[in-house]
Amino acid sequence: MLALSRKKDEAIVIDNDIEIKIIDIKGDQVKLGISAPKSVPIYRKEVYAQITEANKEAANVEGIDKLKQLL
Repeated sequence: MLALSRKKDEAIVIDNDIEIKIIDIKGDQVKLGISAPKSVPIYRKEVYAQITEANKEAANVEGIDKLKQLL
């Protein structure tokens, strides 16, 4: 993991087309602005974890077997 220090209105660039900018800092909370191509999905980590878990459940082999029985 790369750890960087940034101040308000400073940014980092990833792979020439993703920019992450520090919008505001209040106490222990940091507001980020992210500019990226529309083809790049951006999720909060807790939302990404929920999506990943839902995908695992949807791909459950037992569920596929039940679906095959219905067909």
